[in-house]
Amino acid sequence: MNNFEKITFIHMKLGAFSISLSVKDLQISKVFYEKLGFSKFAGSEEHNYLIMKNENTVIGLFQGMFENNILTFNPGWDPSAKELDSYQDIREIQQKLKNNGIKLESEVDQSTTGPANFVVLDPDGNTILIDQHV
Repeated sequence: MNNFEKITFIHMKLGAFSISLSVKDLQISKVFYEKLGFSKFAGSEEHNYLIMKNENTVIGLFQGMFENNILTFNPGWDPSAKELDSYQDIREIQQKLKNNGIKLESEVDQSTTGPANFVVLDPDGNTILIDQHV
């Protein structure tokens, strides 16, 4: 029996999804994504990052902040970064992943409340950031 047969599949509300891109030149990337229909939603060019949006699609452009691209989920937020009335807390999500045998690269202190984040890697080494802001 392989590991996939042992997993208990549980529905989790991971929140708003975005991809965080490590870019070489923020201005060049900004212009490129504007040509694809994205516009600035948040961020600070002076701090080397922009959050851009096209309808419900959100991308973050980050220059010099991390090495690889990151899949990001924000429990408690909708795609416009507005707090949801009901959401699954990051600590509950973390516990469910641990119960399913997912190795965490970093963890949230279970005794805390409010904003927190943790990181997991997918089987190919892609970084997944679960980042709760509420």
